[in-house]
Amino acid sequence: MPATPAWPPRSAPRLHVDVPLGEGVAVPVDGNAAHYLLSVMRITQGDAVLLFDGESGEWAARAGAIRKRDLILTCEMQTRPLEQVPDFHLCVAPIKKNRIDLVVEKACELGVALVQPVLTRRAVVDKLNGDRLRAQMVEAAEQCGRTTLPVLAEMVTLPRLLDGWDENRALFFADEQGGAAMVEAFAARPGPAAFLIGPEGGFTDEERAAIRAHPAAIAISLGPRILRAETAAIAATSCWMALNGDWMETGPVAK
Repeated sequence: MPATPAWPPRSAPRLHVDVPLGEGVAVPVDGNAAHYLLSVMRITQGDAVLLFDGESGEWAARAGAIRKRDLILTCEMQTRPLEQVPDFHLCVAPIKKNRIDLVVEKACELGVALVQPVLTRRAVVDKLNGDRLRAQMVEAAEQCGRTTLPVLAEMVTLPRLLDGWDENRALFFADEQGGAAMVEAFAARPGPAAFLIGPEGGFTDEERAAIRAHPAAIAISLGPRILRAETAAIAATSCWMALNGDWMETGPVAK
């Protein structure tokens, strides 16, 4: 007798919803999400969809009440508990649209707990579209299997960030004038941490002096080449996750 196929199948699509999930909870889906499930993924009656709300872990739901533009997904079983991401914050000066989109997307994939936009003097952008950035995070979380979204904090000025900083959280920052080797600095300071990256034009001398004067701040070098802001953010986050985060754990193969 052939084995009963596993349910839900590994190929089941994932969807973030704003409805608190639990056994028996019915989730109505319409709009773009319904179009994706019905027209792109070709979901039919009884098919599985994996849901997460950022609070209740991941749930396998079964599709039903399918119509042309909407459907109902009913939760049947929890497939994964809510994950605990590493206590790492990414503080980044606002940069151009497509580049900041990339930063928040990769921050979500890499396991960052909080993204903090920081307004600096040389920033060429002084406003961010929070709804668009959150949508980038949602799409990244759906793809990478994350069950919780990073917190997207309101933008603050650099002086305000420093004034309110918790000294128990290491504040690593990329200093164009040099600093400790990144791997050594990260390894020497495990525990709650953040990485601060400036804008395309870098920090001003006054900003650099203010950061260096903070007791939690640790200047680091990003090597011999000049990196774009988005490259620096992704590289530093990856390095920290490998040394102090959850990259030591086994998991699914990257796709």
